[in-house]
Amino acid sequence: MTRVNETAVQPYLRHEMTFNEALDRGVVPVRQFMFDQVREKDLGLFVSLAHLARPKVEADVPTHVLIPAFLIGELRAAFTAGFLIFIPFLIIDMLIAVTLMSMGMMMLPPVLISLPFKILLFVLVDGWHLIIKSVALSFQ
Repeated sequence: MTRVNETAVQPYLRHEMTFNEALDRGVVPVRQFMFDQVREKDLGLFVSLAHLARPKVEADVPTHVLIPAFLIGELRAAFTAGFLIFIPFLIIDMLIAVTLMSMGMMMLPPVLISLPFKILLFVLVDGWHLIIKSVALSFQ
């Protein structure tokens, strides 16, 4: 497991630097991570919304513009993953509902029957492993 680089934190803890200096040093790796993940289209949107000139290098992009661009990219990825998980569950719901209706069981809620099948499907395809793997691989 990775530990925080204690030599980078110690000067602030020993009061050898101010909070703002520590923040300036600490934001560098976070900004680099966000730049590695952000789409140019999203970054361009927030640069234009902030009425800034087109940046020539990464250092020209303010952090208050980079953060929302990174966040909407992550939201987009989350909605995509949610939709891909939702589709098989919707198919199970439709199959159960059609089966119950064809048997004349209109008063039995299809969700009552389909929930165990959804859980079984999630366990059989090792759902948690697939979700964690796709989240980890999305950060390249």
